[in-house]
Amino acid sequence: MAKKRWTVADIPDQTGRVAIVTGANSGIGYETAKALAAAGASVIVASRNDERGQQAVSGIQGVVEGASTEFMRLDLASLASVRAFAQAFKARGDRLDLLINNAGVMNPPERIETEDGFELQFGTNHLGHFALTLLLIDLLPKAPGSRVVNVSSTAQNFGKLDLEDPHWTRRRFHGMRSYAASKIANMLFTLELQRRLADAGVEAITTAAHPGWTATNLQDETPIARVLNPILAMEPWQGALPTLFAAVDQQVVPSGYYGPDGLWTMRGYPSPNTPAKQSTDADLAARLWSLSEELVGIDWPTIADSPATSHGA
Repeated sequence: MAKKRWTVADIPDQTGRVAIVTGANSGIGYETAKALAAAGASVIVASRNDERGQQAVSGIQGVVEGASTEFMRLDLASLASVRAFAQAFKARGDRLDLLINNAGVMNPPERIETEDGFELQFGTNHLGHFALTLLLIDLLPKAPGSRVVNVSSTAQNFGKLDLEDPHWTRRRFHGMRSYAASKIANMLFTLELQRRLADAGVEAITTAAHPGWTATNLQDETPIARVLNPILAMEPWQGALPTLFAAVDQQVVPSGYYGPDGLWTMRGYPSPNTPAKQSTDADLAARLWSLSEELVGIDWPTIADSPATSHGA
């Protein structure tokens, strides 16, 4: 019997659940938000661009009848924006079922700093999401089956995270190596966050996913992608499937990593994948966490007394 291919048709009913999808104005983030809205979730489209964010909301509402979607501005390259978003979200209510840390930047042509002085890719892809998650973490125990999904990349297999120089101030900057390091950071964050939630008695799941080779505007600064995308790349709807699987499927395990099941995990349908070796280093994960807390100025909150939640979606 052929293996069943997991698709959006397998998403359980999400009615009553609240999801935040960062970078949901385009690409796999947009497809993720659309699929969750179609399954009944109330979805926050979090984007730094007001016009594109509103267009994404209108686009989803145009194809999903009765979709509950709303735009909220979030610039992950600005800690002030992250804090403002978290405050505004909490002012709306106290429920958060799914936090999907999807947004990212990839391979800028030169070293760029965020407004807080972080290297752009490490600052956006990791530190921005790290700060956002910690600011919202106290909501997770209140929602049964809550999950955090960090979107990583197979680029982690070709990089190295150097905690002595995370902002590339001592080395010659290399865009793709910096991107790969930020994706290792996403995996290490997943590992350590899950450990801390478990130690606090919170049964929320933290997991990770990657989209394989998917054609998105994230690759605009990568010439080889423009050449090979027509041959190898999946469409964004398919690239979003591992993220959706990680967010809602009952088979998902804590600290799991999910991606396509086909050619070199570049194409196919969701299945368990194997992270890069450095991405499973528990000691490095703990050190990254300490550094990240110091850089963003946010400490792990006390949530041990919060009611534990179940793993179910």
